[in-house]
Order: sequence, then C-alpha cells, then structure tokens
Amino acid sequence: MPDPLQAGWLGKPVCENLHEDDDNRILRCTFEPGAGHEKHFHDRHFGYAIAGGRMRITDARGTREVELETGSSYTSDGVDWHEVLNVGETTVVYLIIEPKQSPASANYPLDRS
Repeated sequence: MPDPLQAGWLGKPVCENLHEDDDNRILRCTFEPGAGHEKHFHDRHFGYAIAGGRMRITDARGTREVELETGSSYTSDGVDWHEVLNVGETTVVYLIIEPKQSPASANYPLDRS
C-alpha cells in the first residue's frame, strides 16, 4: 500500500515533499473541492491544517464527514489505511510532519492527546 507521498488522486499527486532529512519528512497535501487521497497508510506523524474544510474519511471504522478547522492539529501513532475526499467548497491544505525512527526517539513516542 502506498504512503501519503506515493498515493494521489486520479493519477496526480496531492502531497509534495517540502523537506526531508535524517530526522523528519515534511509533506504538504492540497485538496481542491472534489479531490481526495486514494487509499494509503501513515506512519506516526503530526498533522496541522493550514487551510481547513469539510472532509469525508473512510477507514476500518467506516465513513464519516469531519469539519477540519484551520489551525487545528493532531498527533497520530499511525494509520493502517484510510482514504479521504474533500466534500466542501474550499481548498483544504494539510502539513504532515513524520519523525523518522531513531534509537533515541524510539523511547519517546509522540503524545496522542
């Protein structure tokens, strides 16, 4: 299964790699109204909504619609799979920061608050 950078929508990428080094990979994912992100997985990450909107999310728990607020953030221990679709009228933009596993960071996982 593809990761968020490899997965796209209708054959076109939706995420771009803004920065990558030994510690982190930083992605910006942009969804015009009606665009989505095909089925993909996520390693642990921090997400930040640069521009919010209404998204439909499908995963192992089912399908739901959420209103993503601009400036909201979250942490995740990872996602086995999901797919998303922008069902709103505005362009949605996420920033995803994926820490790379290192021996030192393995003892200090991200907070899931």
